[in-house]
Amino acid sequence: MEFIIAILVFGGIILTSMVKILNDWERGVVLRLGKAVGVRGPGLILLIPFVERMIKIDTRTVAMDVQPQDVITKDNVSMQVNAVVYFKVVSPLEAITKIEDYYFATSQLAQTTLRSVMGQYPLDDVLVHRDKINSALQGILDKHTEAWGIKVTMVEVKQIDLPKEMQRAMAREAEAERERRAKVISAEGEVQRAQKLQEASITLAGSPSALQLAYMQTLTEIAGDKSNTIIFPLPLDIIKPLLGDGKQN
Repeated sequence: MEFIIAILVFGGIILTSMVKILNDWERGVVLRLGKAVGVRGPGLILLIPFVERMIKIDTRTVAMDVQPQDVITKDNVSMQVNAVVYFKVVSPLEAITKIEDYYFATSQLAQTTLRSVMGQYPLDDVLVHRDKINSALQGILDKHTEAWGIKVTMVEVKQIDLPKEMQRAMAREAEAERERRAKVISAEGEVQRAQKLQEASITLAGSPSALQLAYMQTLTEIAGDKSNTIIFPLPLDIIKPLLGDGKQN
């Protein structure tokens, strides 16, 4: 009885080591006596017991968070920056045979590349041209990881932490810029107002009837005012004969 149980256990071990099932997003690198002989999967995989073994590789896109890095920009501003790297294994055989741990290696490369690339830009470019920095990071990482069978599809700078002194300085600068724009807009409005008044004066000077209508409109507006004092402006050409020439008879 014990012999039968031992045979069953031994047979189960052999069956388990011989039959493997891989999901649609998995691939298996098969090693025969330590030598890589190919990539198999997905589906049912049959291995030679005690001769072949298989290492599973996930080929789905991985989102890897890059730890915050201390960065000094080109204009000597210190900050902390972190990012997220999206990559996937496109060659399982190279990912196993060319690098010991492709995930750890990609993480370390992303950290050093992030510090290097961010240090090439001044602070204003880091804050404004983030797309350009993302593209530069993606290109460098993809170039270096290609030999490992890794494809870096996208890199995004996620968060930029500035020192509090720099944040206050930027807030003051933004406030000054808003005040400058407000003054410019006000000045432009005064210029436009002066131009319209000039155009109106030219029109009224060339048309006595228009001047008279404007005069009547002014009287109507004054009469509708709730003030107790009403001033009636009179044209100078009406009251001039009443004043005389100022000579004594």
